[in-house]
Amino acid sequence: MAPLPLQGIRVADFTWAWAGPYATMLLGFLVAEVIKIESTKRPDHSRMFSLAAGPSFGGPDQAPIFNDLNLNKMSITLDLSQPKAVELAKRLVSISDVVAENFRPGVMDKLGLGYETLKEVKPDIIMLSSSAVGGTGPHRHYVGYAPTFAALSGMAHLTGYPGSSPIPMMGSADLRSAATSAFAILAALYHRAQTGEGQHIDLSSTESLAVLIGEAFLEYTMNGRVPAREGNRDKIMAPHNVYPCREEDSWISIAVATEEEWQALCHVMGDPAWAKEERFADGYRRWQNQEELDRLISEWTINYSPTEVMEKLQQAGVAAVPSFSGLELFRDPHLKERGFAKEVAHPVIGKRLVVNVPWRFSATPADVSRYGPLLGEHNEYVFGELLGLPQAEIQRLTADGVIN
Repeated sequence: MAPLPLQGIRVADFTWAWAGPYATMLLGFLVAEVIKIESTKRPDHSRMFSLAAGPSFGGPDQAPIFNDLNLNKMSITLDLSQPKAVELAKRLVSISDVVAENFRPGVMDKLGLGYETLKEVKPDIIMLSSSAVGGTGPHRHYVGYAPTFAALSGMAHLTGYPGSSPIPMMGSADLRSAATSAFAILAALYHRAQTGEGQHIDLSSTESLAVLIGEAFLEYTMNGRVPAREGNRDKIMAPHNVYPCREEDSWISIAVATEEEWQALCHVMGDPAWAKEERFADGYRRWQNQEELDRLISEWTINYSPTEVMEKLQQAGVAAVPSFSGLELFRDPHLKERGFAKEVAHPVIGKRLVVNVPWRFSATPADVSRYGPLLGEHNEYVFGELLGLPQAEIQRLTADGVIN
């Protein structure tokens, strides 16, 4: 059997919140051994958001967000305010390939775990430092979360409806930054495989988002125009929107890119007389008259379910799909067949569905193999088996609060 994508790669994971943990989870999906370093005094703060016990706090092992962002990982607990804990962290780094952290710039240095220090421990170590705006520049110490990245990147300015406030995108901004982090780590691993050299990756979450709006930069640099918020509409195509369907809060997304697709849409709608009017005669005029065009299409879609509209239009070659809720994602037969969701047994919250690995490799399959770890669940394995500490020493360090 071929080795799995990142089999044999170990990650010392100091990340927390969303952007960092999702990045390292992607590496875990590729079968890297990801060891999450936390503390009972300061656990990953996504552990503290729990709906599992209703309005009361369900405990650090029950938080849905944590368990969705930390699959395929292990967890150890170290109080990094204690020098002995820092030394143990260094020992773990010495047998690792990657270190990942997403604290504010300077935090790891203050802990005694900065890149220059860790490079002495493991010369070929790869270290990712992901932060709101990067490790250099006048704003490097700013606190930032997903709304920060989205706002500073320009992405929020483009997201929303005309005349309304920008929409900060929330968690999706974190996840875009996370995917960029994982990509950068893979590139660094490839470089190390070719040269033997490790390196430090200084990743700005803001810039990870800003690279996605190159069209907006070009609009300004070439035409002197600042793009505005357009809701669900496109700068060129029309119709291009989400339309109401028969059931309450049910919607269909329709995008028409060519004249052929427009004619197909008209045919499915029964070739209404209004579609032949001069104001809809070509793509540019349809784009100019989107308000009325969207109203007329809505009068047709409202008579059907999203699935009915999708089937009619897809058969005619028009891009149309329902706007799914989270529940509908798990019920969709197409996604079921592809294994979109997988049942995972968690020792505290029981069996639950999680979103599966999004890739389907033909030769090196990746899979969700482990639930989000309990806080400190793998202390015995890491400190005993990997670092070789005697049981008596582990017990002493635990009693002293070093392993906590």
